[in-house]
Amino acid sequence: MSEKNSPQSLTLSVQYPDPRLKTLVTRAKLKRWIGAALFAPAELTIRFVDADEGRTLNRDYRGKDYATNVLTFAYNEGEELPDDAPTVADIILCTDVLEREAAEQNKTVEEHTAHLIVHGVLHAQGYDHEDDEEATEMETLETELLGTLGFADPYVQEKTGQQ
Repeated sequence: MSEKNSPQSLTLSVQYPDPRLKTLVTRAKLKRWIGAALFAPAELTIRFVDADEGRTLNRDYRGKDYATNVLTFAYNEGEELPDDAPTVADIILCTDVLEREAAEQNKTVEEHTAHLIVHGVLHAQGYDHEDDEEATEMETLETELLGTLGFADPYVQEKTGQQ
């Protein structure tokens, strides 16, 4: 992975089959949020879906029969890439889950979406949270990156035990 926060080449496709967030979550905002978390060149598709599509994708690809907030499909995951080779990934956000979680966490939809975008972009680049050490590393990095974007620590409620 390249140096943190260095400018990277980005090819971005944005899809809104569920159009509810199209006005709020603009391409310009997505590029800014992605750019903060991008450490290598990338070709990304960001897709906003409803609960039905989110559930189908999660069931078919992860074996979990429910809609989840974000899914990342990293197509060159685990491959050794030359420095100039792009990370290629689809990041799927489920609008229904995203809006529900934002309300439950007393966050704006925009700040929760920014968090999920940063989270998905990190996954696309090989970050994970399968064990406690990886989770701590990823959460710390997410908090730092979101701070540079002007957003609060997305894990503060979890860290203080508040829900």
